[in-house]
Amino acid sequence: MYTWESISGPGSIDDLVADAHAAGYPDVTVRRIHDWIAKGLLDQPRLRTRRRGSDKAEHSATQRLLLLLLDKRQQVQHLSALAQVPLAMWLWWDGYVPTRQAQRAWVTWVGRGRRNQEVAREGALGLLEQVGHQLATPTARARFVRIITELGNGKALTVRGRAELLDAVRDVMEPDTAFAASSLIRALGPAQTPMTVDAVVTHVEALCTALCRTLDGTVNHGLLERARTVQRTSTAGYLAQRGDFAAEAGQLADLFREPSLQEQFDQAGPQLLLVLGMHLIQPHNGPDSRQ
Repeated sequence: MYTWESISGPGSIDDLVADAHAAGYPDVTVRRIHDWIAKGLLDQPRLRTRRRGSDKAEHSATQRLLLLLLDKRQQVQHLSALAQVPLAMWLWWDGYVPTRQAQRAWVTWVGRGRRNQEVAREGALGLLEQVGHQLATPTARARFVRIITELGNGKALTVRGRAELLDAVRDVMEPDTAFAASSLIRALGPAQTPMTVDAVVTHVEALCTALCRTLDGTVNHGLLERARTVQRTSTAGYLAQRGDFAAEAGQLADLFREPSLQEQFDQAGPQLLLVLGMHLIQPHNGPDSRQ
């Protein structure tokens, strides 16, 4: 079967269409490829010139990702989710996706509209499952999900909003029925990286900050590249300690298992969003962290 791995040379946009047809995707057109280039799913081709006239622009062999994208397209509901393919390749492997393409793919993945609401609510429910105390009330749980969903859908975090977020997180992590009579602080996970109320608030604030900066168009090449450097460095350190973290994590142990290749693709966007957000909100980053 004609696959992405079988491609060994550069090709024009017509070659990409031919690749798709040969692989069993007859509905792929030049117009679709141009649309995917605009969204960052593919990079812009390299212009070629000659003395008289010009040859058609050419995609490098490493950029002929169309067949891989078409295969992944069968597994996702929204085109924005497909942007995680070039994002993951840019994040973890050199030589495949340039930063100019990753920036367009990043904006496509973040997206706008109904999908954001669905993804934000799924994220809020997942976080609640991780940190919610069994004695947290249904009202506290509903409030937590509502606030996290709104922030995950692009709502700016004001000073008042942060105070409300802190209160909502505390209500689900440290309900009064279990913690009001004591001065105990609940900490989940390994001792080196405990998940406390303050840690969860900082986590959400980072995600919100990165999301808002992306939506207002101020996440540039430099910010993305710094975030990638931080992610690669921190991941190397994490992998060296992952086994110890998992052994100490208790109910969060599943967070520290080794991800599959598919999970690495699926987690590229959320991981980059968190790292970018932490880079933006940490005061030690200095004034250039917001450039």
